[in-house]
Amino acid sequence: MSEFDKIIGYKDVKTELIRLCDIVKNADKYKEMGVSLPCGLILDGKPGVGKTLMANCFVKESGRKAFVCRKNKPSGEFVKEITDVFTKAVENAPSIIFLDDMDKFANADERYKNTEEYVTIQSCIDETRGRDVFVVATTNGTDNLPFSLVRAGRLCVLKIMVPKGDDAYEIVKYYLSKKKYVANINVEDIVRLLNGESCATLETVIDIAGQYACFANKKEIDADDLIRAFLRVVYNAPESTTPSNRSVLEHVAYHEAGHAVVAEILEEGSVDLVSVRNNTGVTQGFTVYHNYDDYSVSQTRTENRIIALLAGRASIELVFGRVDMCADRDLRRAFELVESFVNDFCAYGFGYSEGPVTSPSRLLMKENRVTAELELYYARAKKILVENRPFLEMLAQHLMEKDTLISSEIQKIKEQF
Repeated sequence: MSEFDKIIGYKDVKTELIRLCDIVKNADKYKEMGVSLPCGLILDGKPGVGKTLMANCFVKESGRKAFVCRKNKPSGEFVKEITDVFTKAVENAPSIIFLDDMDKFANADERYKNTEEYVTIQSCIDETRGRDVFVVATTNGTDNLPFSLVRAGRLCVLKIMVPKGDDAYEIVKYYLSKKKYVANINVEDIVRLLNGESCATLETVIDIAGQYACFANKKEIDADDLIRAFLRVVYNAPESTTPSNRSVLEHVAYHEAGHAVVAEILEEGSVDLVSVRNNTGVTQGFTVYHNYDDYSVSQTRTENRIIALLAGRASIELVFGRVDMCADRDLRRAFELVESFVNDFCAYGFGYSEGPVTSPSRLLMKENRVTAELELYYARAKKILVENRPFLEMLAQHLMEKDTLISSEIQKIKEQF
């Protein structure tokens, strides 16, 4: 069994790690072809994506004597430790050095990247070149590292992204396989909720779901436990944040149902979750839209999002005949998206863009066009809600009864109409 089998998902990353590890293990084969061996590798990505696990797998699979370096001393002493680690690695070559959380080795910033710690690492790498010492490092970002350290020829950078799609599915299934859970849990629903979250978040949500189940003296984890854990960990929205006042609950339910109905009518499956709970203490109620890979480049999906954002306000106007005083964040986001269409992407013609030279007349034209487009999008949102009023009513009622609905539950309600 390969050490890399411990890495769940991340097929492309594993392929690259296996290739680099083969170079480390079979250096002579590459030298015979005249290939220059790399000095080292940086695994870079957000906290919790599994970089340390990957690095440890690489170290163990290499079969080399390993030396680990972590920042645990004041700067002066730590610089000496870096030098000592490289010296020991040379004495025990072929060897491998693991620089864990290298971006925390020094308090560097954009202006002062060449701190003593990074200068020392760079010097040590250059001095050990050709002496059969390989360096593996992990970082949460390379922005504050000297460019000369991460340039091609020294430490190549392998970007580790948060798991999405198939990777997220494999990781969720793996963590669930370690727990007792009911057989009818819809793994696809859970993956949709956790798509784009770090591996650490995925594991934590499933662990906390198990804690909820055990505390309730259940024999197995069920879907409700997982949803509770997701709301608690990702959105800091425990049960206690559901409105207790009936009129507030009704207002929030119809507002969020408006978002969900319009989004689902425009594109089925575009809502992962809708809730009336308080989201991180900021907004009362929230809708989680599906994280499409092509959202940032799809005009249609962005326009659908604008219409769905306006639908919360439209729902309150339609049902209660009053202005929604809780739609400010939705409106700001809708304005931002439409303004980007008009000004940045010239989606409605070049004449409305501010261009390189801004004039009062061009600004006025842009503002008028943004307002006109928003009015059209808002009218479309209201039309969809009027045409799908029974769907809106039933979704709002379910939200008032259950407080949170996930994708499969929304689809079941929609199928009735």
